[in-house]
Amino acid sequence: MSILSINNVSKWFENANGRTEVLKDINLEIAEGEFVAIVGFTGSGKSTLINMIAGLTSPSAGEILLKGKPITGPGHDRSVIFQNYSLLPWLTVYENIMMAVNEVYPTWDNHQKDQHVLSMIEMVNLSHAKSKLPKELSGGMRQRTSVARALSMNPDLLLMDEPLGALDALTRGNLQEEILNIWSKDKKTALLITNDVDEGIFMADRIIPLNPGPNATLGPEFVIDIERPRDKTSLNDNDAYKKLRNGLIEYLMDLGAQNKSGHKEELLLPDIQPNPPKRKFFFRRA
Repeated sequence: MSILSINNVSKWFENANGRTEVLKDINLEIAEGEFVAIVGFTGSGKSTLINMIAGLTSPSAGEILLKGKPITGPGHDRSVIFQNYSLLPWLTVYENIMMAVNEVYPTWDNHQKDQHVLSMIEMVNLSHAKSKLPKELSGGMRQRTSVARALSMNPDLLLMDEPLGALDALTRGNLQEEILNIWSKDKKTALLITNDVDEGIFMADRIIPLNPGPNATLGPEFVIDIERPRDKTSLNDNDAYKKLRNGLIEYLMDLGAQNKSGHKEELLLPDIQPNPPKRKFFFRRA
């Protein structure tokens, strides 16, 4: 049974120059407990799609249903992990997570809240840093705090908008495995937005390309039939992985080539003329 249904969703923005089309006729079903990745080029509308699912913006046409009910705004049933961490800089690790817990569980007593926050911090291996401010943390530690805060709300749907894009390769790889370990404990339904094909294949059950815009649409799904837990080293020798990766990259490269050949943008330069030079006058003393 689908926990998330996206039905014929389109998104455009009105401006002084008319309408800017971003997404068109997006259809997607995600089953409960499934991990789905959407991969695409920068500027294709991936973040716009996840913002609509989060309830931060509304579709221009179509509908998005969570457990059969239309999404009309943000809710505690969805948590978002952003690329830029989105931590309050004046709050510690503990306090950033407690802020979310206070919002979702107002009837809990202080002891319940405290134990829940501490368990989340321990889950992401930050017990030693619970009293530190974001400026005292590395990028990976900040993102682990964001993960703990998102999961502390016990959401039905975990949304990740390129959460690891700003990290170095080593930290990114480690956090991929940490997120998967956390996800595997209770199999929260997860939607990952990424521009990294290998990340999508390593983490997800399905990976779906988002074709370039304007009027971006979803491409064919690629089912990742590789047993979990997955080991990155052994994946390089996995024939199913190689075939899947090659097929996906080939599809994206074809899309990029088509988009490049079919997109001709005329560059209009302003009609600016240089000012005439000022004449200089010299006076001779008598």
